[in-house]
Amino acid sequence: MTTLHHLDDATLLRYAAGDLDEAFSLVVAAHMAMCEECRHNLRLAEEIGGNLLEDTEEASLEDNALDRIFAGIDSADKIEVPVARRPRKSSDVPLPLQVHIGLELDAVSWKRVAPGVQRHRIPLRTSKNTSLYMLKISPGMAVPEHGHGGSEMTLVLSGAYRDELGRFGPGDIADLDEHVEHQPRVEAGAPCICIVATEAPTRFKNLISRLLQPLVGI
Repeated sequence: MTTLHHLDDATLLRYAAGDLDEAFSLVVAAHMAMCEECRHNLRLAEEIGGNLLEDTEEASLEDNALDRIFAGIDSADKIEVPVARRPRKSSDVPLPLQVHIGLELDAVSWKRVAPGVQRHRIPLRTSKNTSLYMLKISPGMAVPEHGHGGSEMTLVLSGAYRDELGRFGPGDIADLDEHVEHQPRVEAGAPCICIVATEAPTRFKNLISRLLQPLVGI
């Protein structure tokens, strides 16, 4: 598998610094599991961050600083993190996603939201301002031309699509912002299955698509 589309450098730095929310962090982690180049670049970003910390001047802390940190941890909402089963070598699901959707893409519980389009929402434990869902789009189908109200990441897990930015196959990630408008079209032969993280609803240009958007839910 050859990955052609990678994460933006700014996204890598934010991920290394722990500055991405749950939805985007999960998509980035899934891409990392499929992309050796981005794993290498992440290690470089972490090294840069470590060097910056070493060169930063020490700052004095209040005497009770450590006690306040522990008190904050004790008072924080407890989040149950499910334990993933041991991954199978034959699984077509990246390891970071297996705890959320299982080991097989064919076993995902899809919901038909439009002709040729199925969706599976992934519940988030900590993020309230972003959405995370999977899409399964039929071969040859074109998604209506649209833009984005904010950042959006789309990671292809199976199949492929083409748009103004090129061809996106398994492992490729579209790391987009509000300035990008495109019209993906799924290649013939197999459906395209992808996972999407968004911080704002899609902005469809076509009137009919906008009217149907509340029903589709993307």
